[in-house]
Amino acid sequence: MEDYSNNLSIKSWAEADRPREKLSGQGRRALTDAELIAILIGSGSRNETAVELSKRILHHYDNDLNKLGKAGIAELSKFKGIGEAKAISIIAALEIGRRRGETESAIPEVLTCSRDIYNVMRRHLMDLNHEEFWIILLSQSSKVLGKELISKGGLNSTVADPRIIYYTAVQHQASSIVLVHNHPSGSLKPSRDDVMLTRKMVEAGKLLDIRVVDHVIITDKGYFSFGDEAML
Repeated sequence: MEDYSNNLSIKSWAEADRPREKLSGQGRRALTDAELIAILIGSGSRNETAVELSKRILHHYDNDLNKLGKAGIAELSKFKGIGEAKAISIIAALEIGRRRGETESAIPEVLTCSRDIYNVMRRHLMDLNHEEFWIILLSQSSKVLGKELISKGGLNSTVADPRIIYYTAVQHQASSIVLVHNHPSGSLKPSRDDVMLTRKMVEAGKLLDIRVVDHVIITDKGYFSFGDEAML
């Protein structure tokens, strides 16, 4: 059956399906999360308004925008009424919101503490469904020379080869490095492998005169610093 909903003007939609007018008349803060998402997807179907569809999507993710922000195109497209274009609109909007949150606090050029490391790397490692291992390359004055992705892995682990890490550090003439990886599970507790790798990297760095400043584990809700916990 043909769906005529896209041919209707905004003013002829049901009141519950007119979030644009609500935003215009009452301001953006008056809208619920579902109403904001409804604006992104534009229309529902003959049997479901855009707002109802948005509520259904949010309910699936426990009304948690952080969980929704991890969804990919294929996952969102499984919802009836959401095609690839609408899925992309949702993902893009949530990514803009995430990046805006990052720009509100300036990213430091010189690292002085674990919080600086977290601020430099969280944009790369939050909202991921897989584990990634990065290094930050530092000058003798702790100025950031660069950031390098070393490896990508699965949900619970990734491979970090010390040879690749120190080869990269030597190439950039780094005086010291920071090890950084994420835990998609949300756990801030370092694993046995995390501890063993950190020790191995510290010992190898002594031979090359390249100091490991810290090893930071990042999750969506915070971070863990080996340096802060005196585990280096």
